[in-house]
Amino acid sequence: HVQLVESGGGSVQAGGSLRLTCLASGWYHIDYYMGWFRQAPGKEREGVAALDSDLYTSYKDSVKDRFTISKDNATNTLVLQMNSLKPEDTALYYCAARTGSCGGYALVPSNYNYWGQGTQVTVS
Repeated sequence: HVQLVESGGGSVQAGGSLRLTCLASGWYHIDYYMGWFRQAPGKEREGVAALDSDLYTSYKDSVKDRFTISKDNATNTLVLQMNSLKPEDTALYYCAARTGSCGGYALVPSNYNYWGQGTQVTVS
């Protein structure tokens, strides 16, 4: 039984930093994609950052050079380090995972079938 549990959200001022973590319990796959997505009120869910089992990463253009995705294989934890946060980064952030290939579309939410419950990030 796969369970993704996010933590680390909160409220920060613009320019601040937050570190989101996602503990993936029951996740023992060796060929996979994992990623962070976000959804702001009234907007569609969008991909922020993703990585595959070879640790190849993908980022939304607006977060490049500010956000870093990584995975601690020892603890099966996905991490999103967010620096230089902006008010437009405010959203509910979700961790997601899938096995196998995304066909080159790592930031498309519909390509993922395991989701966490989300953690709120508010930047003022």
